[in-house]
Amino acid sequence: MTSFYLSNPYEPPRAPENLPLDQPWALFGGISPQKFMKTYWHKKPLLIKSAIPAFRLAAKSQKPLTSPISADTLLKIANKDSAESRLIQAKPWSFSEGPFKKKSLPEITDPHWTLLIQGMEAHHPAAAKILSWFRFIPDARLDDLMVSIAGPGGGVGPHFDSYDVFLIQMAGRRHWRISEQKDLSLNPKLPLKILQNFKVEKEWVLEPGDMLYLPPHIAHDGIALDAGCQTWSVGFRSPSYKELIQEGLWRLAESLEGIPELERHFADPMQEASAKAEQLPAELIKQIEDKLKNLKLDQAVTFLPGIAAYLSEPKQQAIFNPPKNPLSVDAFFERLKREVFLPHPQTRILSLGKAVFCNGENVTENQTKEVQAAWSTLSAKKRLPSLKGSRGPSNTDDNSLYMAYTAGWLIF
Repeated sequence: MTSFYLSNPYEPPRAPENLPLDQPWALFGGISPQKFMKTYWHKKPLLIKSAIPAFRLAAKSQKPLTSPISADTLLKIANKDSAESRLIQAKPWSFSEGPFKKKSLPEITDPHWTLLIQGMEAHHPAAAKILSWFRFIPDARLDDLMVSIAGPGGGVGPHFDSYDVFLIQMAGRRHWRISEQKDLSLNPKLPLKILQNFKVEKEWVLEPGDMLYLPPHIAHDGIALDAGCQTWSVGFRSPSYKELIQEGLWRLAESLEGIPELERHFADPMQEASAKAEQLPAELIKQIEDKLKNLKLDQAVTFLPGIAAYLSEPKQQAIFNPPKNPLSVDAFFERLKREVFLPHPQTRILSLGKAVFCNGENVTENQTKEVQAAWSTLSAKKRLPSLKGSRGPSNTDDNSLYMAYTAGWLIF
């Protein structure tokens, strides 16, 4: 995972498809992903100096690297309707949501401001490449990559997150202070979720190429020391059990529509005369129990397809534009033989066993083996190599690959 590219700006490499999970990585200070997960993930913070060695090597050669995304580019992205951006200013604290016109944003040298842009992997290929470095963590846990750009003194105040996060310094320096304090009460008088009593336990200054990992509920505060300070945050979602089970139940209820057996009406020819008419009858309870047992509603496996579909849904801000001049079915499958097929940057693809879910849909159900194999490759490798020389999917209108292409979910 070491990059020796001394390009300017820095060009992050895409991680190999088969990650060496038991080998030491510079990204984690010389330990393997296996050891990182066992020792640090969801347990304790880890500071890695020169996690991206290219920055240190370039500085030694007196040709310091700049961020893969310039400040001007970030400000232009913040002006897009499709981008989720927020501006936070301190002294006094204020909060506003984008899109932002450039003239409405502070100058890069102005103090005490921070611009946050979520989901950067959908707006710039460098962000998507950085995310590929972390694919030793299940895709279902990944949220997005957020870029923070700030003026001197900029920050969002001492706070805590309910999820794991990797904080990568890409430009300028940032002073981080953290605490494993138990008191996570918030200041009710502020418009932001800022801790009321922050007690610093450790602090560091991160320079370009450094990285700080924080598990959930670690109090932290980062202050920009330089104009144009950039911190890239790789965040991992942590839905509540309530959220997962509710979403699984909702989709399960939809799936019951296709079971003719459930259309039958309740009947109780064996019902006896009852002295307690107000009570729910035992016969009804028994029959419902039998139906639930037959449907396996007492087993988690029944809910997992709905949960997988939910976790594969794209962000609410995601916009998919169908091709202006879509290929015909035949032309599409001919092109599949020549070119690589990719998920749109905002598309999410997850697998549950052999089933594949894309943007909330089961795309392998009732599909041919060739289509299922293609989706499995897309899910595992996030790309489908050209199918030249192999038996590709049959060219039919109900082919889910073609339907995903016409929806803008998959692109050449």
